[in-house]
Amino acid sequence: MNSSLSLRFRPQELVVFGQNPDLSFNSLLKHQLPTSARPKTTPKRSVLVPRTAARLIVRAKINSPIEGVSEELNLIASQNLDFACTRRRVRSAFAEVQQQLDHCLIKMAPTGIRTEEWYERNSKGSEIFCKSWMPKPGVRIKGVLFYCHGYGGTCTFLFEGIARHIAAAGYIIYALDHPGFGLSDGLHGYIPSFDALVDNVIEIYTKIKGRPELQNLPHFILGLSMGGAITLKVHLKEPHAWDGVILVAPMCKIAEEVIPPAAVLKVLMLLSRVMPKAKLFPQKDLTKLSFRDPIKRKMAFYNVISYSDQTRLKTAVELLNATSYIEKRVEKVSSPLLILHGAADKVTDPLISKFLYEKASSTDKTLKLYDEGYHNILEGEPDDRIFNVLGDIISWLDARC
Repeated sequence: MNSSLSLRFRPQELVVFGQNPDLSFNSLLKHQLPTSARPKTTPKRSVLVPRTAARLIVRAKINSPIEGVSEELNLIASQNLDFACTRRRVRSAFAEVQQQLDHCLIKMAPTGIRTEEWYERNSKGSEIFCKSWMPKPGVRIKGVLFYCHGYGGTCTFLFEGIARHIAAAGYIIYALDHPGFGLSDGLHGYIPSFDALVDNVIEIYTKIKGRPELQNLPHFILGLSMGGAITLKVHLKEPHAWDGVILVAPMCKIAEEVIPPAAVLKVLMLLSRVMPKAKLFPQKDLTKLSFRDPIKRKMAFYNVISYSDQTRLKTAVELLNATSYIEKRVEKVSSPLLILHGAADKVTDPLISKFLYEKASSTDKTLKLYDEGYHNILEGEPDDRIFNVLGDIISWLDARC
């Protein structure tokens, strides 16, 4: 589960009919957008429903204004983010605001780091957003770290600060947005196949690892929450492809507190077969469960392209099935392994991280549980804890390079 889900939504009942989403921006925003993006109509939020459903009442979410942000930017933030083209424009509009947040990962980010952003077209024809961070000239490059973000999240926003700190220590960082999340193509928050996410990571990162400048460098992969589950399945498919695996609050099992009762779950799983894209799976306030520091929790408002609506039915089924698959195969995890987890995590179960540590066949494995830590120990804890976790990651990498 992603730690950067927004607090800016409140549930409200909507009556939704089958309709095409309007991707345009309101004409009030034309001075903030390129001429080609200037809108002609007012956008309406919409929900995708099965063709067989003539009328459907669902739980939807309406944006609340973000404090300290102009009316124009708030209007941009309220756009329907189902499609990547809109998410890309929204991210661009908020880039400057995000850089001014008073978060230690932003304010204390090392300077001189070289970055690059691009889109890689995968074998399915989807444009996948990729980004890299490279140490400043003169710093010895020790290795390469590849990142898998969590549910609903992106490889931008606060991860930017994480990547800069690790890059400053001598590592090249590569990250991507999974299909359906962040700036990559795909219906927002929709996972029709968890294995497709895994295969996409393997495909894109295998291509990047083939670059001449990365040869003879150790390759590591880091997964956060749902990204941890993706990372584990990547490793299980290609057990000798990585020199080490780092898992932060991995989604090996979803905590009971965020799963509905068994009877309700059974009904929702049946419904997922006929309306897979419907946003009907109950969801608690994951930001409150993820960010221990209340000031940093408020900054989650500004991750405007995170997926923070109710979970789509098929997505929920795929996540549950993935955790079940991993839980039964932890003995096959053989890579050098670092597992980091907040001891008070109510989103993904830290006891399962302990179980993974004990059962994994890795001869080189480390488990660190952080007292009182919530789900997002890399972004939502007090400053000293965040830098402690970052230091643990860098020290572990250094010892293996």
